[in-house]
Amino acid sequence: MERQLSFEIDLEAPIEAVWAAWTTEEGARAWFAPECLIDLRPGGAYEMYWEFQRPKGQQGSDEMIVLSAQAPELLSFTWNAPVDMGELRQQRTHVTVRLEALGDQRTRLHFREDGWGAGEAWDERYAYFERAWAGTVLPLLAYHFEHGPVNWRERPPLDAYRQRVKQIQN
Repeated sequence: MERQLSFEIDLEAPIEAVWAAWTTEEGARAWFAPECLIDLRPGGAYEMYWEFQRPKGQQGSDEMIVLSAQAPELLSFTWNAPVDMGELRQQRTHVTVRLEALGDQRTRLHFREDGWGAGEAWDERYAYFERAWAGTVLPLLAYHFEHGPVNWRERPPLDAYRQRVKQIQN
């Protein structure tokens, strides 16, 4: 069976707000990355930028694309590795975000990343993103809905939000 990273988190926000957080530049800047480029159509850009000291093309998820978008329930996009992972940066995985309304003011987010290669370098990439998605990215999203936009100069405490992320075993 192909390995994948799978997580769930329940968010205190209506499905439309969670959708906008993932699919609009204003929404993504509030929790995912301080700068981004989103063109929400198949083949459109899905780029998040964190490392502004690096040259263009090495600042984050440069050159990633939207694979599919079906509002307000499904978003999928390609994903790359950090620059320091060398050749693996040119390899792409696939991220799928599915949203499920749990009433008017709550949403369950189903997250999956697949398309992993084999070998030690891929194992390191997998471990990196297992920590990143569950330990930072998804907790930041939950934090955002309860406290407002993330202050990118001062990361918020995320321990309580990390506990809400459930890893789903393959």
